[in-house]
Amino acid sequence: MEIIWTGLVSFYKKDYSLESKTSIYMFFIYGLAVFFEPIYKVFSHFPAALRGGLYCFIIFGIEFLVGSAMKTIKICPWDYSGAKYNIKGVIRLDYAPLWLFAGLYFEFVYLFLSK
Repeated sequence: MEIIWTGLVSFYKKDYSLESKTSIYMFFIYGLAVFFEPIYKVFSHFPAALRGGLYCFIIFGIEFLVGSAMKTIKICPWDYSGAKYNIKGVIRLDYAPLWLFAGLYFEFVYLFLSK
């Protein structure tokens, strides 16, 4: 998902090579998505919008904690300092809808794979 996202950002910036990038650290960070399974099992009876909001909140929390820790040792692969709605350069509040839908997408993939 990150490669697609950064490629679309390149397109938006009129770089039609669609150059994308990521960091090897992201594999470990995205691996934390495994913890969504027990969260889903507890909250599966809640409406999708509420679950999506919960996923968004959790993703922001993880992104903030991990990003802040990585920033202190100067290895954080992202920097949102230039964005209007950033918090300490490690999260962007304007990404909330994206994280909400990403959480619901992870849920969809989990349900599909667990059949």
